[in-house]
Amino acid sequence: MGQTGRQRSRREADSESPEGRGPPVQPQQMSNSSSISHFLLLALAEMRQLQLLHFCLLLGISLAALLGNSLIISAGACGHHLHTPMFFFLLNLALSHLGSICTPVPKAMHNSLWDTSTISYSACAAQLFLFLFISAEFSVLTIMCYDRYKILHLRPLSAKEEQSPVDYS
Repeated sequence: MGQTGRQRSRREADSESPEGRGPPVQPQQMSNSSSISHFLLLALAEMRQLQLLHFCLLLGISLAALLGNSLIISAGACGHHLHTPMFFFLLNLALSHLGSICTPVPKAMHNSLWDTSTISYSACAAQLFLFLFISAEFSVLTIMCYDRYKILHLRPLSAKEEQSPVDYS
């Protein structure tokens, strides 16, 4: 079966690129993928005045926590008579509280002040990691409670001997 020149040129034209010259174009397959780059955060308030109030409250609470924990840490560093096991746990608790306050609160303050409602995926993952890593204060509190329980309830008569002596002079 012979093909005429017109049929052959029509078939070749169909398999060529849309411009009519060059190699044939293969149909592109669309990829079915998605990626998360930001999370949307729900605002505590839609009114601007309430957002500013939220910012001021967070600022006051975080500054009070920063000041209180810094005083505990500086007292432990300066006072050599405070180098006891109980004060070690208190210092550890103050440091972990500072870390847990300084991780999510600045972003919440930023969102309230600048009226934004997104956080990037990497920032969210970093906050989650830091918050879980630093919030070991529950284990420190558990150890502190067990330490006091052991001293006061298991051997109540010798509790005064095992507790650190306090010198008020």
